[in-house]
Amino acid sequence: MARTDAPLDAIRKPPPSQDEEARLRELGYQPVLARRMDGFGNFAISFSVISVLSGCMTLYGFGLGTGGPSVMLWGWAGVGLFVLCVGLALAEVTSAYPTSGALYYMADRLGGRRWGWYTGWLNLLGLLGAIAGIDYGAALFTGAFLNLQWGFVPTSGSTFLIFLAILLLHAGLNLFGVRLVSVLNSVSVWWHLIGVAVIVGALAFVPDRHQSVDFVFTTFVNDTGWANPFYVAAIGLLLAQYTFSGYDASAHLSEETSNASVTAAKGIVRSIWVSWLAGFALLAGLTFAIQDYAGTQNSATGVPPAQIFLDALGSGGAAALLLVVIVAQLFCGNAEVAAASRMVFAFSRDNALPGSALWRKVSGSTQTPVPAVWLAVGVAALLAVPSLYSATAYGAVTAINVIGITPAYAIPIYLRLRAGKRFVPGPWSLGRWSRPIGWIAVVWVAFVTVLFCLPQKSPVNVDTMNYAVIALAVVLILASVWWYVARRSYGTPTAYGTAREEAEIAEGII
Repeated sequence: MARTDAPLDAIRKPPPSQDEEARLRELGYQPVLARRMDGFGNFAISFSVISVLSGCMTLYGFGLGTGGPSVMLWGWAGVGLFVLCVGLALAEVTSAYPTSGALYYMADRLGGRRWGWYTGWLNLLGLLGAIAGIDYGAALFTGAFLNLQWGFVPTSGSTFLIFLAILLLHAGLNLFGVRLVSVLNSVSVWWHLIGVAVIVGALAFVPDRHQSVDFVFTTFVNDTGWANPFYVAAIGLLLAQYTFSGYDASAHLSEETSNASVTAAKGIVRSIWVSWLAGFALLAGLTFAIQDYAGTQNSATGVPPAQIFLDALGSGGAAALLLVVIVAQLFCGNAEVAAASRMVFAFSRDNALPGSALWRKVSGSTQTPVPAVWLAVGVAALLAVPSLYSATAYGAVTAINVIGITPAYAIPIYLRLRAGKRFVPGPWSLGRWSRPIGWIAVVWVAFVTVLFCLPQKSPVNVDTMNYAVIALAVVLILASVWWYVARRSYGTPTAYGTAREEAEIAEGII
């Protein structure tokens, strides 16, 4: 199935009314996944993966000491604007190439096989890091809930066991098929929106005391050990940038979405701006409700937002709000497993991974890539193993997500800009705004990729090192080595229909 034509030879604009299955064949793939997701479901999966109740809450403690309230609030506003530019530019390319391979397929088509190869490996690293970050965050909050209810004292070992149980839950849910995933994601949207409203409302009206506007928007806190406030503020942007990731899920589920050339693009953009508004309200609500800053940072629960709930609402109210957050995080992790497994499936379909023949297999009964689901959760479990030994490992896992997936967003955008008029957009397009928005996106991604490879704590030692750099280096080395093994078999097809391709697809049905 390797492609031998020039990168842009196959670019054609489909008629607006063209059947999506026919479009997929035109792009080179025989449909084997069930197209059972509507536009709202496609938006819902990206919104669920972004999950302000996961990213904002799990990294809130990181934000308290890395810039404090001012960096969290103003950083969220600024990062959200730049991420919206990235999402708009990516949505335009997604409209032209609505496949499960998403980013790497776009890069392959626009720039050639090596561009696609490295984009795919970066995307895969980011997606697997996201599963680890999301589900480990859910484990931390579950430990905090158990602490409030029964005095359970979370340890690194017990938290890791909870994390493994959550991974198994998400694997099981994803094996039932995309329809269940779509239903859960649709419920997740309302759970998140209502949950944010309930949390902000409770923190606004129940406590007798609130912080001042001046405190929330101007207070700067530096517990990093670094002396330069600009460096600290820049590192503090990780909270927002980590949360604003995963919106490529809409693209990865495009082969299972109706009218994907339009709805997948819209799903990316809508998930970002809705999360932008909801996340700002959540961060402001939490910060106004802080009763004791130092006590919040050093909470016995291990989770600073839990301490805010406890101080402001009492143990009963805190437990109730923690349950709202935990359920939202479980929705988020489930959606991320769906997105990552589709990436594994698609990358294996083009023979890019060791053992591709196994990972591209699809269940004949549920039309779900079962082995890909298990690989996704298995690697995510391995990525979180350092948390057993290092207190800073969770920050590294979240940085792995950012420095893996964020460059993968920018590569197809850059290649689309480089292609100029040779790129023919799909039904959803930015028109004359395409180039300025695209360049803003590329520059922003280059900045944050370098930024989150830098150390977050000083002095830098074994305990405070940013291990995300090591993970990135390992993946790039692995990708480079494996390229020389698989380069003759790897490649995206030009158009589906040859007897060999039909036979290879048939072998992938279990």
